Amino acid sequence: MAKFQSFFIAIFICVIVYNHIQVEANMSKNMVLSWGNSQSKIEGDDLLLVLDKSTGSGSKSKRDFLFGSFEALIKFVPGDSAGLVTAFYLSSSGTYHDEIDYEFLGNTTGEPYTIHTNIFAEGVGHREQQFRLWFDPTADFHNYTIHWNPSTVVWYIDSIPIRVFRNYERLERRKAYPNKQGMRFYTSLWNADDWATQRGRAKTNWTNAPFTATIRQFRARACHWIGELSNNQCATNSAQNWWTSPDHSQLTDRQLAKLGQVRKKYMIYDYCRDPARKRPNGLMPPECYRRQY
Repeated sequence: MAKFQSFFIAIFICVIVYNHIQVEANMSKNMVLSWGNSQSKIEGDDLLLVLDKSTGSGSKSKRDFLFGSFEALIKFVPGDSAGLVTAFYLSSSGTYHDEIDYEFLGNTTGEPYTIHTNIFAEGVGHREQQFRLWFDPTADFHNYTIHWNPSTVVWYIDSIPIRVFRNYERLERRKAYPNKQGMRFYTSLWNADDWATQRGRAKTNWTNAPFTATIRQFRARACHWIGELSNNQCATNSAQNWWTSPDHSQLTDRQLAKLGQVRKKYMIYDYCRDPARKRPNGLMPPECYRRQY
């Protein structure tokens, strides 16, 4: 009987560990088309998202994650992409959901794409920062990464950090950071010409449809989330949970220099600098007064 109990416990532990180790995702094995255009497809390690006048399209991961690194190579809609949004994001479900966003807003021919970033905790967002891309994202594939751990979220483009958001939940005594809900990874291509380009003044040119964006080599080196039990297991500082190491909680001097350059040259909107975001007491959101990087 004792041997049987020991064997059962060992199996139970193995199941927990198996579900919480970092994973190497593969597009065809770990993503599924979840809605939209019938022309969209997954082929091996490539995902083609298609938008025409009838509908856009989207995909999602088959599993939920809590902390890790999520990256893909993306090639965006070329030419006149006004009104279009290509999204690459993490999100839980429900009204009080958590979310970490990368949205790429199209523009008229010859104008740069706009990068729209945001973060939600229990349904509260409005933490937008926007940037202009410093290269043509339609000419070739580039790497876009979201790194998320218990202390920090970092958005990267081709290994260059463009934004950092830190966890100040303990100091602010409110739910201000996504760390208790597993999130799935989503991609989508959709029409948002009521706001996406020049605040809705530039509309989608449907004569160019169908529009196609290609996502390649999606990788989620992350912790599988299977419920509340995962919250501590995925956040524990251990060799297995590489994302929790100090090396991944603070940018290097070189990375900080790159971050500063991008923000100085290419950032076009920061909610912390928007007077319209002031609260009734005349102050900005609390995190705006704290160090982020």
